[in-house]
This record gives sequence, structure tokens and C-alpha cells, in this order.
Amino acid sequence: MTAIRIIHLPTGISVASQSERSLEQNKEQAIKILTAKLYKILQEQHKKTMDDLKENVKPKWGNQIRSYILDPYKKVKDHRTGYEESNPESVLNGDIQGFIENQMRE
Repeated sequence: MTAIRIIHLPTGISVASQSERSLEQNKEQAIKILTAKLYKILQEQHKKTMDDLKENVKPKWGNQIRSYILDPYKKVKDHRTGYEESNPESVLNGDIQGFIENQMRE
């Protein structure tokens, strides 16, 4: 039997294979194992990164950024900046430049 050991230098992961009879087959086997281990590490890092990016705050009533009041009077208020707009139809159609400008001033 011929054994082979592969070491991934950036991570220090070491993989050995001696189950096959030829050196080439052991090398292929070791590379497959190493690739699987590296892929698993990348998946775990990606999952951790995604979990870190997610906010742990659950949305609930009263945590909205803006209030849209359509009746009896009409206005849209940004709770972060205090900016108000008196034409909710235009805001609902995408005219949010005033909100953007006020947020950038903060």
C-alpha cells in the first residue's frame, strides 16, 4: 500500500489517505476529502457572516420607519428624522427624495 498526506497551508488542514493500492488513487481520494473539508469551513463562515448581518430584532407594531396617514388628513412622517411630507400619494409612487436628503443630513 502507498499512503499520501496533503496539507492545505493556508488553513493547516491535513488529510491522509491509504485505502487504495495506487498512489494516484490515494491522491485523488485525499484531494476529495480536503475539498469537502474546505467547503464545509466556507459554508460555516458564510452562515456565521449571514447570521451576523441579520438583526435580532423582530418586527412588531411601533417599530416602523415611516407612518402613512391617509385619513382624515394626509401626511407621511419619518420617525428617524422627524421629516414630514403632506402628499402621501407621491411618496407611495416613489418620490422619497426628501426622506433621503433628511436621512443623509442626520
